[in-house]
Amino acid sequence: MIRVLHEKCDKKLADNPKLPYTAYLIEYKEGEEHFFDIAIGDKSVDIFDHYYDKSSKFVNMVQAGGRVNPRNWVDKTPQKK
Repeated sequence: MIRVLHEKCDKKLADNPKLPYTAYLIEYKEGEEHFFDIAIGDKSVDIFDHYYDKSSKFVNMVQAGGRVNPRNWVDKTPQKK
């Protein structure tokens, strides 16, 4: 299971050390534009599979700058109603 934390965001958001260390910055293309998402998952291969299946325009995936243990991490983004 994966969870997308930020969709089509600025890639500088991945430098946040308050992210869990299991977070990844994913780069993909839609048309000629490059977009970035930040996602977490149980395994990096799960994240890769999700994005490769979602779009064959997958470009790159690198570990984000998070330093927090995933068990201790609390998502502080507001929930959509």
